[in-house]
Amino acid sequence: MKTAKNIVKFIFLSAELGILLICLSNLWVFGLTNGRTYTKISKIPPREIALVLGTSPRMKSGASNPYFTKRMDATALLYHHGKIKKIIVSGEKSKGYNEPLAMKNYLVYQEGVPEEIITEDPEGFNTYKSILRCKNIYKKHDIIIVSQGYHNLRALFFARNNNMNALGFDAQDVTKPASYYRNQSREVLARVIAVVYYILGIPPD
Repeated sequence: MKTAKNIVKFIFLSAELGILLICLSNLWVFGLTNGRTYTKISKIPPREIALVLGTSPRMKSGASNPYFTKRMDATALLYHHGKIKKIIVSGEKSKGYNEPLAMKNYLVYQEGVPEEIITEDPEGFNTYKSILRCKNIYKKHDIIIVSQGYHNLRALFFARNNNMNALGFDAQDVTKPASYYRNQSREVLARVIAVVYYILGIPPD
């Protein structure tokens, strides 16, 4: 009986520590990025360049991915309002799959953005790599990161911890219940991993 009680206590203690870690990690991310994300084009200060974080242009069903199109809409809005001069589209390029090219083509042919101001980063395999490559490979520090709001917070956390003068411009979110709640809950846990890796000095995979 005593062993069973100890197991129950251990389970509850682990759960409490887990909840505490989730809360503290997310508070840290929110605190570090507070006041650096924008939803209105009139409010965001100009920067030299926008870093657009990649996602698949199409869903598994083959339909257009609204997360993708909303990010492109937000990027074009920044350009057409004179908030940025250049754009880096960062995502995964592999055999038969090319996020940066899809982003570039959409911006040029659907949004009227000049092709010559767009740079493709084909090795933005995750958020951290996109941020780090923007700084180390393309030598850009004063940037506006474009993604949905829930994602921008973690991206800004990485950028701020790499001494980049970054802001976030939030693309319109997709509020369909299934994808919205799934992405929100996934991002809560992703922030915990980002904080833990930062404390341990380990680059996220």
